[in-house]
Amino acid sequence: MARFTPHTEADVQEMLGAIGVETLDDLFADVSPEYEGELDLPQVLSEYEALREVDALARENVSGLPIFLGAGAYDRIVPSAVGAIISRGEYLTCYTPYQPEISQGTLQAIFEFQSMISELTGLEISNASVYDGANAVVEAALMTARLTKRNPKVAVSAGLNPRYREVMETYRVEVVELPFEGGTTDFSDVPDDVSGVFVQSPNFFGVVEDVGAASEAAHAVEALCVAVCDPISLSILEAPGNLGADVAVGEAQPLGMPLMFGGPYAGYMATREKFVRQLPGRITGETIDKDGKLAYVLTLRGREQDIRRARANSNICTNQALTALAATVYTALMGPEGLREVAELSISKAHYLAERLQASGFRLRYPEAPFLWEFAVELPDVARANEALLDAGIVGGLDLGDGAMLVAVTEKRTRDELDAFVEVVANAV
Repeated sequence: MARFTPHTEADVQEMLGAIGVETLDDLFADVSPEYEGELDLPQVLSEYEALREVDALARENVSGLPIFLGAGAYDRIVPSAVGAIISRGEYLTCYTPYQPEISQGTLQAIFEFQSMISELTGLEISNASVYDGANAVVEAALMTARLTKRNPKVAVSAGLNPRYREVMETYRVEVVELPFEGGTTDFSDVPDDVSGVFVQSPNFFGVVEDVGAASEAAHAVEALCVAVCDPISLSILEAPGNLGADVAVGEAQPLGMPLMFGGPYAGYMATREKFVRQLPGRITGETIDKDGKLAYVLTLRGREQDIRRARANSNICTNQALTALAATVYTALMGPEGLREVAELSISKAHYLAERLQASGFRLRYPEAPFLWEFAVELPDVARANEALLDAGIVGGLDLGDGAMLVAVTEKRTRDELDAFVEVVANAV
């Protein structure tokens, strides 16, 4: 068995000795091998009865309602071709492949995802994806610490998605708060001991931030700039790499992934070529096989946990291959013009809704700040407004807990739905 496990018998005995027991059985001596008592379980069901019960539970879910809830995951149109392609047997159980000689199709799909992300972000190198946007933000924070040889300490503002910050703090990354006024971040006074400066644009409140200013502030204290971007927004905004950002990360869910109870989604990461050896996760590269034909392989494997163990860049030793494939298929189907149209439709519809709400007497939280398809609107009673919207068959926005609702509008929303939103809210509060 020693061939297949990392511990020799001598290793096991040494660990048992340190614990103070003689055998593995002694280690678990206080654990009863049998449950004492009776389990309160329902009556045994046949397969048909169990399926009928599950179906009844599923019918309690509501689907097909217009959704104005965003805050990091968005109700966008997903072409039917996306599901048809990723459901093919070749992809349905795809995993980051170790044997390139039998995995060229999967490797090429991953390479295309990386290429797409690099083109959107304006950065030379992208990885094969990480778990989600929050995970990408955390990995970027740790990456800045490795590259600057400083403790993981980053400067952020209230414009960063609070869920991302919560995950960052579980990794014991020290967070320094930057001033946030009028919907945007002030980067004029960044501490000189941070490893990274984070700028989310559009930020959590939907406002477009100054990535260039964040980059200049980071480089002035010899730190790195990390841009957190919605990939759809990069079809109309300048690429963060062109504005000086060293790393770009974000949530790939808007690229062809439906709202799936919070996941699985896929996080993306991109950086400059000179930083590639500190980029976590899988990287697929192009090469030439022995016959001179183009081929794809996993490259720079020495960075990864399954090779370097404790000295690896990250614990990530995989990627979100299936959801990253969905993003790749979606982006290929849409093309540059299609992505731009999605963004422009979302912007025009969001601004129409914002104007209608203001005309009805409601105030935007940040009326002077430029926003794309998400904005905060102040309401007398957000909870009551959301209840009324749900009663009317509409999923409202996020209650920010301070008298404002964060509203997201995508290309999917119709004029009738936007008008109904305004009417319901105005009557409710």
